[in-house]
Amino acid sequence: MDQQQIMRQLEDVDGQMSALFARRMDLAAELAKARQAQGLAPTDLAGQREAKQRFQQGAGEALSGYAGVVYSTLLDVSSSYQSALCGQTSDLCGRIAQSLENTSQLFPESATVACQGVEGAYAQIAADKLFRDAHISYVKNFEAVFSAIASGFCRYGVLPLENSTAGSVNRIYDLMMEYNFSIVRSVRLKVDHNLLVRPGVKKQDIKEVFSHEQAIAQCQEFLKTMPGVKVTVCENTAVAAKRVAESDRADVAALSSHACGALYGLETLAADVQDKGNNYTRFICIGKQPEIFPGADRTSVMLTLSHRPGSLYRVMSRITALGINLTKLESRPLPDRDFEFMFYFDLETSVYSPRFIQLMGDLEQMCETFRYLGSYSEVV
Repeated sequence: MDQQQIMRQLEDVDGQMSALFARRMDLAAELAKARQAQGLAPTDLAGQREAKQRFQQGAGEALSGYAGVVYSTLLDVSSSYQSALCGQTSDLCGRIAQSLENTSQLFPESATVACQGVEGAYAQIAADKLFRDAHISYVKNFEAVFSAIASGFCRYGVLPLENSTAGSVNRIYDLMMEYNFSIVRSVRLKVDHNLLVRPGVKKQDIKEVFSHEQAIAQCQEFLKTMPGVKVTVCENTAVAAKRVAESDRADVAALSSHACGALYGLETLAADVQDKGNNYTRFICIGKQPEIFPGADRTSVMLTLSHRPGSLYRVMSRITALGINLTKLESRPLPDRDFEFMFYFDLETSVYSPRFIQLMGDLEQMCETFRYLGSYSEVV
């Protein structure tokens, strides 16, 4: 056969498969309704396992593995379709609906907000971008932000989640596993680092530079131009600037913002020294209770999966089958389990979409543990 003949035969096979797929989905729906009438779950896991084995055997030894992947995907799609037709809703879907109903139609203009660091920190700048009148309480570390929310000391907290150059802030992901909270909004902040010194200090005088570890990672190329200079990690860039301003030493500098330079009376020896010009940090605004404000089109979840081949693939295929865009996937090791991980997902979908509700119900059933972290919009 020539290429055109092969392509025509492939088209014929695809047409047959499409018709058989539709027929199989109809039968799966009928089976689910019959099982529901008997008080049974829509899907029979033991029966599915046996059916998958038969499907693989029918494909032959050489194609058995590929057939298993195809059939697993088919079963996932069928299960999602069955659940939707049977009108199954989870407790989570009910809580999401309640949050949508109870949340104010307007994001608050004024609120008490916990931020890590001191005046001038990027978290404070992010808070001021989120709220017209933010009453900020500064705390020592990231965990204290979560604690301030958990205790009710502050209504909201603002935390850095990831940077376009240096990547994710791992400590935040670890704390997410320990605390209950809800993401209510996010904001992207343009970050520009500057070499700040006390008035009169020259670049050749500098023996030590203070900054946050993320800022240091974002300015590696510039720091290479200062060989022999000690680099010291601080809680954040504003603390670094304050530390330089309050020091009696004439040989220290800070990598920090223009705002901190003005706030603490420091001079800028070198401006915008980050490695890349498009340097953005994404901050999340968290609260104790779920609040879903109008326009929410992003959702974050955390989950753990059974430790067997294909577990993550099944989740990914379910997201794909529902046509939902996955914008971030992060994994962090579970502290009490060897070589097992917590997965963090960011999904781009309207909270009002039926596909979103379907996915939340599906994932809650598919995962060992599943945490809905919130639906929100992002301020740019």
